Amino acid sequence: MISFKQLPIEAKAAVAAGVVFFSMMLSRSYLAEKLDFRMRRWLLRLQMALFANTLMLMGSLHVWRSTVTTFTRSSAASSFCFMLWKIAVFLFLALAHSSFFTLLFLVAEEPYFFSLAAYTCLGAYIILIFFLFTLGSVEQAYKFLAGRGAKAGTGNKNRTALKPVLAVLLTVVLTVVGLLNASQPPTVNSVEIPVHKLPSTMNNLKVVLLSDIHLGPTVGKTKLAMIVRMVKALKPDITVIVGDLTDAEAKIIRPAVEPLGELDSPLGTYFVTGNHEYYTSDVSNWFELLKSFNIQPLHNENVKIVSPKSTSDWFCLAGVDDIEADVLHYSGHGMDLKKALRGCSSEHAIVLLAHQPIAAKWALQERPDINLILSGHTHGGQIFPLNAGAYLLNPFFVGLYKVGQNTFVYVSPGTMYYGIPMRLGSRAEITEIILRSP
Repeated sequence: MISFKQLPIEAKAAVAAGVVFFSMMLSRSYLAEKLDFRMRRWLLRLQMALFANTLMLMGSLHVWRSTVTTFTRSSAASSFCFMLWKIAVFLFLALAHSSFFTLLFLVAEEPYFFSLAAYTCLGAYIILIFFLFTLGSVEQAYKFLAGRGAKAGTGNKNRTALKPVLAVLLTVVLTVVGLLNASQPPTVNSVEIPVHKLPSTMNNLKVVLLSDIHLGPTVGKTKLAMIVRMVKALKPDITVIVGDLTDAEAKIIRPAVEPLGELDSPLGTYFVTGNHEYYTSDVSNWFELLKSFNIQPLHNENVKIVSPKSTSDWFCLAGVDDIEADVLHYSGHGMDLKKALRGCSSEHAIVLLAHQPIAAKWALQERPDINLILSGHTHGGQIFPLNAGAYLLNPFFVGLYKVGQNTFVYVSPGTMYYGIPMRLGSRAEITEIILRSP
């Protein structure tokens, strides 16, 4: 029997990742109710950081072998430039690995340069791994089809060297493009949605949808202030924030949240939790902070949105807790659609706020009379090549979907970004929704 010491380092990393993942599941199932919020918050974030890093270790070994070890037998291996290249690759990998720990130590009113650099390297790391794997697969397929898999020669050596060079060049180009794309203000996307049973006096009611701002290591007060200015310029009747507003504790990042106090939609500003609010283990404090800015959390509850033109005309605006609260066994929280829609009958239009598209799907299975669901969570994939995974894992990916005869689901691609300050194959968005009466 092979001992743990005899295993290759990739296998050891895989075992370590498995151990950390098991400890995460154990903590969620048995320790959630026994630990205080502060201890649970640190334990959860530390476990997530360790899990991500153990998984990344396997990829980092492949990156090192492809971009450094491959060239150690070349004539340039003893040069000063190659030594600088080795240092650059090491620093790149170290920064990428450190990104997950910035949530523990580097969160403030404005992002630290180190956090921005670390998460940029993480984004580049994901792109580089993809191209190394893809080009490697193409190379193996070529060898197989050409029938030269067992032959070694100058041509093979050149192709082996070409693969990492091409992967690095593609990664650099796409990283720059992604950074430039994400640095732009969110686009304002105007969408008209017919809402069954919406009173005629509420025709053309304007709802501004925000989602996935992710205040934390790489998004701070300046970005949020820009978003608030853009929202105010649209003059919405209602503003809704459908989760993942933050990745940090309310007390630590409170100064960055202050621009939200300038939102002044006449029919109110409303908020529902996303999965990342529960990762902070600080939801109650966030609710209190948002209330101080006249933003009403919809904690499995609803409000009547009354027409400014007729007090007898209204529709039901409801919100559910994110489904991650159930996974984490977060006390007093969890998606409860029956409670959220208590008093909302099919005689009036129903609009539901639910962070994750899978929650939207579950809600429609239970209450097909819901007329409109507003969600986020997917980020439109945020960066290539994660777009494909986000598309496959969510029943609604991004944009407007019609379900049945009288129901629509709109999924925001996110108003900012999570961690990695890049956008590839997606664009940050502030959604201006015009509700149409049939």
